[in-house]
Amino acid sequence: MYATSLGEDGAELRPLEVWHAQEVLANIDRGREFIGRHIGLADAVSDLAGARAWLKSYADKRAADAGSLHGIWLDGTLVGGLLFRVWDTPSGVCEAGCWLEPAAAGRGLVTRGMRVLLDWAVEERGMHRVEWRVSPANEPSINVARRLGMTREGVLRENYPHHGVRTSTEIWAVLAPEWRAARARTAHDDH
Repeated sequence: MYATSLGEDGAELRPLEVWHAQEVLANIDRGREFIGRHIGLADAVSDLAGARAWLKSYADKRAADAGSLHGIWLDGTLVGGLLFRVWDTPSGVCEAGCWLEPAAAGRGLVTRGMRVLLDWAVEERGMHRVEWRVSPANEPSINVARRLGMTREGVLRENYPHHGVRTSTEIWAVLAPEWRAARARTAHDDH
């Protein structure tokens, strides 16, 4: 298994595969209410069969070059994940997202992991635009978009039915030249 270190705290980014179904279910179970506040993942992964089906849907996306799924492990435990929910190579546009159990929140894991994935998306795969869609009530996720240098472009009003309520979605995005400029500034600041 290959892994990418996310820092000195033992955090790693690894591909998330169908055979991780039990770990995914345990991760969701530990944070079901927290994770389910803004996204439907907790509903999709309600049991082991649901976890396998969801992971298989991303294995199929990866095989079709239409999306991918990556786990965040902390001290050997899966604590969340990052994904490209949409991946459109011909247009150069993708949509990134995340989830994290509450015990792992506030450590910068999503931001650190997304920096790795955005570098890969832009530099290796040639993506021009990376979108981040988020509930206006999900301040931690909005803060990730800000830390990644994304721009809030607008709001899709009441577009997402979630737990019987129509919620809105903010659209944030970063373009490849903006990402490269931000990374260059970060590298310069580190020296």
